[in-house]
Amino acid sequence: MISLQVGAAFAKQLFATAGASGVVLLRLFFAALILVIIWRPTWRMDRHTFAVVAGYGVVLAGMNICIYQSFARIPLGIAVTIEFLGPLAVAVFGSRRKLDLVWAVLAALGVLLLSRVEGGLDPVGVLFALAAAVLWASYIIMGAKLGSHTTGGAGLAMGMVFGTAVALPFGLIETGTTLLTPGILAVGVLVALMSSVVPYSLELEALRSIPPRVFGVLMSLEPAVAALAGLLVLGELLGWTQWLAVACVVVASVGATRTSPTRDTGAN
Repeated sequence: MISLQVGAAFAKQLFATAGASGVVLLRLFFAALILVIIWRPTWRMDRHTFAVVAGYGVVLAGMNICIYQSFARIPLGIAVTIEFLGPLAVAVFGSRRKLDLVWAVLAALGVLLLSRVEGGLDPVGVLFALAAAVLWASYIIMGAKLGSHTTGGAGLAMGMVFGTAVALPFGLIETGTTLLTPGILAVGVLVALMSSVVPYSLELEALRSIPPRVFGVLMSLEPAVAALAGLLVLGELLGWTQWLAVACVVVASVGATRTSPTRDTGAN
């Protein structure tokens, strides 16, 4: 989480010259290149595995494009807090326990507090964050499937290649040949390492090693980590209502995940 969000904060500093979609393209391209060199995946696979790998890549690219477009318009911590409503909604509304209504109300309170930002939030940025929320929920599902159908980092490497192909037209249309500037390419490598290679590799191994519910509890801290990264790297100050909103969503996510009736089925 620290690597991902600090990397996102560095990436945001490139938006003025490389564009949000251009930075996504650089991030996925260099991540794919590094992972393919490391893992040397075989492209021989059955149709079902191919569909899982391709689906993972599509969801990965879409999620990153949407959240980076959101970062370009609203503060990092607020964007990730809104994005986190996706997996939280899956956990809450997929349950029939009355206690989960408490978590839903708490998350709704967090959204209400975010809406009270002085001067308001860019509505387009909010819409992109909401789209990223839907795709994040899908990413968790596809990530679990990818981990069960592939070994090591081979599946992740192939998924990154598919994701790069999806992001390619968006990045070229928004930024063009500016992406080839040496300084931008250098920072693109750093962002790829911090925001893709390291965190996604660790997440995939985590999903193989611990129960999804435990993974969800740990990931619940993501909005707070993003807000801190925005503060320390970008100087994005949040008011006390926004910090309270982040806390509401974090607590709601932890509560919904911890009280889930689903039994843990993770590996030892």
